[in-house]
Amino acid sequence: MPETICLALTGASGMPYGIRLLECLLAAGRRVQLLYSQVAQVVAEQEMGLHLPSRASEASALLAQRFAGLPGELQVYGREQWFAPVASGSNPPDAMVICPCTLGTLAAVAQGLASTLIERAADVVLKEGRKLIVVPRETPLSTIHLENMLRLARAGAVILPPNPGFYHHPQRVEDLVDFVVARILDRLHVAHALMPRWGDGVAGSG
Repeated sequence: MPETICLALTGASGMPYGIRLLECLLAAGRRVQLLYSQVAQVVAEQEMGLHLPSRASEASALLAQRFAGLPGELQVYGREQWFAPVASGSNPPDAMVICPCTLGTLAAVAQGLASTLIERAADVVLKEGRKLIVVPRETPLSTIHLENMLRLARAGAVILPPNPGFYHHPQRVEDLVDFVVARILDRLHVAHALMPRWGDGVAGSG
């Protein structure tokens, strides 16, 4: 069985990170359980011209066409699909990534709320001792935001803000996106070749 990664897209800016991560996970042969919020649909349309249908079956067909030929397996679940495997500790994913992650979602997960399928999936991953990676794209951060991040980090989550480096001399926006996605893949132990690693022909200071 391939490793299963739950990927949740929420309504923060930074949708290119999430969609590129989805592509890379499928290219690496992973099974991806995809969840997305209603606001994530709006952000995907605005930032990428990507129309994510509300029906999971339609979104699955659209994304299967977009990523045709990749060896991974994609399962898309609707917001009210409470019988999805991610909703139960009896069938948790191996890891979960919320990318991009709104600070509202981060706060809800930090407080143990589970009013949405995304929040419930994150709660399951934490309580079952699996890896949770949150990618919050917001600045500046208030004390409330920082305290919520600290609370999640103490619970075992990885807080991975999408802060790209420049020592690899990016030439395109896509290079900056790949820098962040590479860091996420590293934490998931998913092999990739998105960019040279430090010391492998990359000059500069980190």
